[in-house]
Amino acid sequence: MHDIETTTASPEFMQCWNAAGSHIQTCGGSPEVRWLKSTPFPPFLEHLSFAVGNQLYFVRLESESHAGDAALETPGSLAGLQAIAEACNGHACIMPMAEGPEGWRPVEPGWGLLNMETGKRVDPPSLATNDLIEMTDWELHDFAVQVVRDCIKKEGREIMSSQGNPSVDPSIWFVGEQGPECVVVRAARHPLTDAEKPGSMNQITERCMDMAKRVHFASVAAVSTDYDFQDGSAPVPLYRGKGMYANYKGLELFKEV
Repeated sequence: MHDIETTTASPEFMQCWNAAGSHIQTCGGSPEVRWLKSTPFPPFLEHLSFAVGNQLYFVRLESESHAGDAALETPGSLAGLQAIAEACNGHACIMPMAEGPEGWRPVEPGWGLLNMETGKRVDPPSLATNDLIEMTDWELHDFAVQVVRDCIKKEGREIMSSQGNPSVDPSIWFVGEQGPECVVVRAARHPLTDAEKPGSMNQITERCMDMAKRVHFASVAAVSTDYDFQDGSAPVPLYRGKGMYANYKGLELFKEV
């Protein structure tokens, strides 16, 4: 278990965040942008993340001080951005933003992105290839968290926070009928049909019970849509951007106050 920053975003940052997301969506008309993180839930390893083709992009927004005003305070850190980009085999990008009479806008032309290490402009369509890239464990876990989170939202629950780091528990906090509840998520690849609970489930629960009324476990097993489901068939790798089936049976209550 790890302590992670759960700072909430300021109203000023949210205005900047919305403008940045709208700009990326506009740029990504063709090829299509597939969003990974497009909700302002803490923690903030990245502020926005998305895929174009077989490449992943993790974006941190930054602004410089101007006209005597202080720079916009943004949650998260460069270290967090680099950590998630490396773990997911993606591109760590900075998106400089400036506020003008018409609101926030990117400073750089095009997609407005800069490579975090080199400072060079990033053009996502030009970096896409036809190579098959197998999903990392972090990518698969993040996918599993999205599946569970979306189901919780469809049930009318309010999400308090959500994060896809497989080494951090719990993955999701939401508002239940009696107060905050949390979910420990685990992912599995075919031929496994269920993910195992972590051996530290009791310790995780003890740590969360000061705040949580309920602690849940959620298993999400993924299988490629290219798998033929015939006995003896070899497993098909999970490739980035390719179709997957998710086997999710709902939340399993682990402990209740």
